[in-house]
Amino acid sequence: MNTQKLVGVGAFLIAVFVIVPWLISVSGRWDFYYTLTSVALLSVASAGVWLTFYIGRINIGQGAYALAGGYVSAILMTKAGFSFWATLPLAGLFCAALSVLIGLPILRLRGVYFAMVTLVLTEVGRLSALALPVTNGAKGITSIPLPGEVSVFGLTLIPDFATLANPKLAFYLVAVLLMVICFAALYRIVNSRLGHLCRSLQQNEELSASIGVNTAYLRVLAYSISSFFGGIAGAMFVAISQSIYPSSFQVADSVNFMLNCFLGGLGYVFGPMLGTLLLYFGWDLLFTTGRYQLLIYSSLLIILMLFLPNGVLSLFERKGGRK
Repeated sequence: MNTQKLVGVGAFLIAVFVIVPWLISVSGRWDFYYTLTSVALLSVASAGVWLTFYIGRINIGQGAYALAGGYVSAILMTKAGFSFWATLPLAGLFCAALSVLIGLPILRLRGVYFAMVTLVLTEVGRLSALALPVTNGAKGITSIPLPGEVSVFGLTLIPDFATLANPKLAFYLVAVLLMVICFAALYRIVNSRLGHLCRSLQQNEELSASIGVNTAYLRVLAYSISSFFGGIAGAMFVAISQSIYPSSFQVADSVNFMLNCFLGGLGYVFGPMLGTLLLYFGWDLLFTTGRYQLLIYSSLLIILMLFLPNGVLSLFERKGGRK
C-alpha cells in the first residue's frame, strides 16, 4: 500500500472515530448515531454481496443470511445465556456453514438463474422464521439484553452497555470498527492470490477450470465469506434493536444490498460503503417529496446507472486515472 493510500486510510479513520462523534456532540443530534451505525452495518452486508459479484454471481439473497445471523444471536442470548460478544462470530460462522450447504447446488447456476434462486432465499428465510418454534413465530424475539462487559484478568476491555450513559455512541464505535475490519479483510482478499483466482472466475470460468483452478471450491469459499458478513451484520442489528422478527430483513433489503454495490461501483472494494451511504441518505432526503419519493428515487438511480455504469467511484478514476 503506497503513501497516498495510507494517508487516505488514516484520514478516514480519524474522521469516523474522532471527527464524526465530535460533530454529533457539538450539534446535539444524537439520532445521527443510529443512522450512521445502520449505514456501517448495511455496508458490511453489502460488502458480502460485492464479493459474490467478484466471482461473477448476482446475489440477491443476503437478507436471508442477515436474518439467520440475527436469529442465531438472539436465540443464543435469550435461550442459552450466551454473551453477545460470543454470539457475534457464531452467527457469522453459522451463516457461512449454511451457505456452504445452500451454495453447493445453486452456485453451479449463473446469471439470472442464480439471481432468481437467491432472491427466493430471503422469502424462504422469512417463512422459516414464521414456522419454526425456536424463533417464536410472528411474535419474534424481544427483550434481548444489551451487550455485556468483557474483561480479561479483571481488566475491563468492553464495558457493559447497559451501564453506559450513551450506548448509541458505543454501538456506533463497534459498528464502525466492524466495518473497518470487514473492508480491510475484503481488500486483503481481493489483492491476494485468492482474489486473483476469484477474478478469473468472473472473466472466464471455463478457462480457469481448464488450467487447473478449483472453480467449485472458490465459488463456495467466496459465497461462505459473503454470508459470514451478512450474518455478523444481522447479529449487530439485533443487539441494537434488542428484538428480531421474521420481517426484520425482507426481499427489499436484499435488493438494496445489491444496489449499494452497483451505485458505489462493482470494480472498487470500497464501492459498497459509498453506495450504502448515498442510498441511505438519499432515500431519507427525499422523504419530504411524499408520494413522489419512490418515483424520484428510482429515476435518480436509473440516471446514475446510465451515466455512471461503473459506479460513483469511477468519477475519481477518470479524474485521477487510478482506482
